[in-house]
Amino acid sequence: MRRTSRGMTLIELMIVIVIVAVLASIAVPSYRQYVLRSHRTEAKAALMNVAAAQEKFYLQNNTYTDNLSDAPPTGLGIPGTTEHGYYTIAIDAGADATAFAVTATPAGGQAADTHCASFSIDQAGVKTATNDDCWN
Repeated sequence: MRRTSRGMTLIELMIVIVIVAVLASIAVPSYRQYVLRSHRTEAKAALMNVAAAQEKFYLQNNTYTDNLSDAPPTGLGIPGTTEHGYYTIAIDAGADATAFAVTATPAGGQAADTHCASFSIDQAGVKTATNDDCWN
């Protein structure tokens, strides 16, 4: 008489665990890179917001400011970090305040994004980043 077994053996279970581990080792790094890329939009939006605020400030005062956080009329009234804190924002208005450059640098877990480590924009609208494809 032949015995029929129910369930699975330990070897079958270990094979399933190994397959799941291999799939996870492939999927998790890809997902992490996707998350880092998606957070870059926060830096770009913040820089565009600061550039627009600088132009408004220039229209009212005939000069740019390097005061990011103070409320108008002395500053822009914009926080020094992006909405979720993935980037810190800094302004350099130059010596005579007739030009400015705004830079976003990654903070916290976003610092792992070495491909696009910083973004910047100036008064002429020139966008620069660590690599050429970062603003795309």
